[in-house]
Amino acid sequence: MISTKNENQRSGVLLPVFLTACAIPISMLFWTINVIYSTLYSDTENHFEEHLVISPWRWLAAVVIPMFMSFWGFRKKSLDISGAILGMFMGFILTLTSYAHVACLFAFFVTSSKATKFRSAQKKKFELDYKEGGQRNWIQVLCNGGMATQLAILYLVDIGCTELPIDFNQNYRGSWLSVGILGAFACCNGDTWASEIGSVLSSGNPILITTRKRVPRGTNGGVSWVGLLVSALGGITVGLFYYLTILYTVDTAMIQLAAPQWPVIIVGGIGGLFGSILDSILGATLQYSGMDENGIVVEHPGKGVKYICGRQILDNHSVNLLSSIGIGFTLPKIANLIWP
Repeated sequence: MISTKNENQRSGVLLPVFLTACAIPISMLFWTINVIYSTLYSDTENHFEEHLVISPWRWLAAVVIPMFMSFWGFRKKSLDISGAILGMFMGFILTLTSYAHVACLFAFFVTSSKATKFRSAQKKKFELDYKEGGQRNWIQVLCNGGMATQLAILYLVDIGCTELPIDFNQNYRGSWLSVGILGAFACCNGDTWASEIGSVLSSGNPILITTRKRVPRGTNGGVSWVGLLVSALGGITVGLFYYLTILYTVDTAMIQLAAPQWPVIIVGGIGGLFGSILDSILGATLQYSGMDENGIVVEHPGKGVKYICGRQILDNHSVNLLSSIGIGFTLPKIANLIWP
């Protein structure tokens, strides 16, 4: 017993050393390639030439931060090996574009993982496929972070690798893409908080969002006032991480010249709330819900399964992806309308 404990402590000490030993040469390789490319094509006229050469510190951060997050998620059973590998790639892209973008990923990943473990014993009673810690695979990671990563790639091509304050008047495209990334993660975080926290904090059964009738816990499309509240709080958390990162990484003079940045917290809350509502509407209509003979809600019809709502068109992963796409595209427009 003591030997096993000592081995775990030793592995916990050696892991950061191992990751650092791998991350430094990889990041320096990226930086060297980037310098060579920028030297060969220095006369090329493009609109993000000032951000063409990426500093070695950003390359290092783009390798180290996703690597540590993926290993942490794998050890905590929040990710399986396929989810950790894909998450590492997504984190690399998001960190490379802006630290504020990876802050949104960090806020979603950490808080949603904690939410999944919240009152796990109670969830096992009404979730047929409940897994300890969540253990997201590559499909779940893709459906939750795919939209944000795609927008980050567009940001990389159009804006470059830099942190900019949100200002739709002076920097419309960069602000639009950043709010879209924020919205995609706020949507996923809000929905996760509503499902994982709201479902066990609510005193009664939820209401089906399309009919306003009581349905069993775990029914796709079921909502409660507690769930809607925590979904907004989940989005606010993502917005708060974005806001603090912008204040810390963007030059003070640039912040003072730009529009106020505090509304991004409210915008995050809107993304979390609207994302949870959109997810519930899709779940209630395009996702099958039924109750088996053991009183557990299932997503497929079968012998002894009593129909509750929805059609067997989408699964939970597809609903998450469509919701993040919808909020990722609409939230920038909403932010542009309400920004002071």
